[in-house]
Amino acid sequence: MAGPRTISLDAATSSDAPLLSNLLELYIHDLSDVFPGIELGADGRFGYDKLPLYWSERERRFAFIIRCAGRIAGFVLATRGSPAAEDPDVLDIAEFFVLRRYRRSGVGRRAAVLLWQRLPGKWTVRVSEGNAGALAFWRGAVGELTSGAATETTRPGHPNPWRVFSFESVPELVAI
Repeated sequence: MAGPRTISLDAATSSDAPLLSNLLELYIHDLSDVFPGIELGADGRFGYDKLPLYWSERERRFAFIIRCAGRIAGFVLATRGSPAAEDPDVLDIAEFFVLRRYRRSGVGRRAAVLLWQRLPGKWTVRVSEGNAGALAFWRGAVGELTSGAATETTRPGHPNPWRVFSFESVPELVAI
């Protein structure tokens, strides 16, 4: 089990785009179990068209690399504005990925806490109900952060409904 002090959340720069692009391929491959409509492109890659926006819209999009003991362990893409909220300033976890070897070791939870420390404010976390592992992870992480004070709602989605967690991270709460 990785100790919490060994986890870092490093702001990604445009020079990290190739790394993030490669990690996104692993992430989207994992999601293809949950979203059967995900298909490979003719080049054998899934692709992620929005990645360049993280360098051109830096005031609204935030890219991070998760490291465990200095080694790459995953990534986080967050946005200001969410498809699940009317408030244009609410923060949203667009994509969150932890490599399989680091899952269930505290790395993801610590990375989430580091994210909420770095970007305090109102948040939404959207999870497909078809992604049972992610749903359990986010319910636990958000519940721990907020001591159960988050709002949990369901929104229609395809192929499964979405669970939406809404909460506010404030520096005093994000000490877990």
